Amino acid sequence: MVENATTPLTGKPLLQRVKELSDLPRRETAKRCGYYTLTKSDETRVNLTDFYDAILAAKGVPLEKSGTKDGRGREPTYRVSVHKNGQIVIGATYTETMGLKPGDEFEIRLGYKHIHLKQIDNEKDDETNGNGSQIEE
Repeated sequence: MVENATTPLTGKPLLQRVKELSDLPRRETAKRCGYYTLTKSDETRVNLTDFYDAILAAKGVPLEKSGTKDGRGREPTYRVSVHKNGQIVIGATYTETMGLKPGDEFEIRLGYKHIHLKQIDNEKDDETNGNGSQIEE
């Protein structure tokens, strides 16, 4: 009779068993390594996804990023696009990261294939007339 594992194999034992069963089809290999379930009607359902994940984990390939991400929202891509109305919108994530506040102003400098945004210092503007020269009273 065919010997199936009662609990799914992991790590080096899994890799050794896969090597031993290399002449069998992958579904049969997964089943013999314990990656199957029995349905209510006593049919065998092979779980290839868990089998492949276990093989990759046994080989040391990380599948999921380990971190403190809570799974909500999106990650910043650090790219923007021009909207249909011609505007470029920079999201709140970027402005918070840069420490910007509502009302901050920028000077736009166009270059070849790039745009520079130079922040205008509001305190300096109070003392000058905007072009760097002192305001005379």
